[in-house]
Amino acid sequence: MKREKACVDGRRNRILEIMRERPQVRVDELAKLLEVSVVTVRRDLQYLEEKNQLIRVYGGAVSVHSPEDREDEVKLYRDLIARYAASLVEDGDTLFINTSSNARQVLRYITKKNVTVITNNGRVIDAERGPGVHVILTGGELRYPKEAMVGDYAIRNLQTVIAKKSFIGCSGIDSVNGMTTENANEVTINQLMVRNVAKESYILADHTKLGKSRSFISCPIEEIKHLITDEKAPAEVVEKLRAKGVMVHLVRRGDFSEARGEA
Repeated sequence: MKREKACVDGRRNRILEIMRERPQVRVDELAKLLEVSVVTVRRDLQYLEEKNQLIRVYGGAVSVHSPEDREDEVKLYRDLIARYAASLVEDGDTLFINTSSNARQVLRYITKKNVTVITNNGRVIDAERGPGVHVILTGGELRYPKEAMVGDYAIRNLQTVIAKKSFIGCSGIDSVNGMTTENANEVTINQLMVRNVAKESYILADHTKLGKSRSFISCPIEEIKHLITDEKAPAEVVEKLRAKGVMVHLVRRGDFSEARGEA
């Protein structure tokens, strides 16, 4: 009975995951994707509608959230991820931060003293940051629209530094390919920021990026020790990452201090 319930719960969670990306789905499409009968899908949709997690329509279902609602939710979780990351910073730390907007957000919440941030993120120049934060730019070729500093100059400068910690955002992360990006010219820099640390490197990724794999591998799964994500992260993906030895830190709605790292 427990195994059967787990199977049903897993299937219904999968339906919700699909609807995060596609706000409208058809019953026959879901049946094919989940490899179950149309009757089973209809039963699942009815259950999820009763839980106010979707709205059934003729032939399928639509999300209860508008695209604007979903965007606001992602922003909320990214903010919580940044707050949690900042809580891990200590007085005197030297940090690597890459071109990720979520990693850049961390600067806003750092309250410790004498913190040095080394980054190839050109947008940090105008970013809000704590009074104890000092910024060093890697230099390099400036690439738009991200204002990323890349190329041999940036790489050579990073090769001479060992930071205490790093906070690295990504385009996707899964248990097979690890951390991935869409930008080939940022791969080597991301690799250096993960590897050249004396203490811990943290990957930042909200739930929309888990289980996704992009074009270029920045860090293989074997080198990822910590992931900071949120409570809406797909449970199946989280468990696979944990099985590969990744410590997953989940942030939740409410006070960010309630988030916990779970091995």
